[in-house]
Amino acid sequence: MNVVITGANRGIGLSFVKHYLAQGATVYAACRTPSAELQHSGAEVLDGVDVGTDQGLKVLVDSLSGVSIDLLINNAGILRNESLGDLNVATIRDQFEINALAPLRVTDALAGQLSSGAKVALITSRMGSITDNTSGGRYGYRMSKAALNAAGMSLAQDLKSRGVAVAILHPGLVGTEMIGGVGDITPDQAAERLMERINGLTLDNTGTFWHSNGEVLPW
Repeated sequence: MNVVITGANRGIGLSFVKHYLAQGATVYAACRTPSAELQHSGAEVLDGVDVGTDQGLKVLVDSLSGVSIDLLINNAGILRNESLGDLNVATIRDQFEINALAPLRVTDALAGQLSSGAKVALITSRMGSITDNTSGGRYGYRMSKAALNAAGMSLAQDLKSRGVAVAILHPGLVGTEMIGGVGDITPDQAAERLMERINGLTLDNTGTFWHSNGEVLPW
């Protein structure tokens, strides 16, 4: 099985790399700059891949030329903080570029290489749920993840005829560097739970917004 993972240098992405390698998959680990752990993981490391740029996307596509992809995990993402009265339009735009547009562009660019029965996983957040928002704030992150969720549902419809299923996945509150290391579960635990959801993904449940614990989340 050929697995492509973006944002693979640390956190959940690196945990995905390790777990899929342990299952015998060939893993193509894409990132801007590889960590030492990723470099020594045994994965096919694709560096220089900034998914938010045209050049980064080209590096990714060129590096995967001729590769049949069984699982594409769009994991790369960023978190910034804006609040009412303290809006930073630049960071909001950055989050849209990385969190929403980049996964769509990556999937579109690699769609022709997805094998029959392939799966696409979008690592999103329940902070993209409008129904679940009871605390406000985090404008760029919430808006970009809501946009990613919308893209995921459209991808599920558009790819279904090709036999490709799409999962829209919230990992949980994970203790990664992105949120300062404080969380309810570790990156390894998150990856294991997300892999269960991916294993259970079919054309019948494509486009579902899942918590990694199996709960279906509201839009």
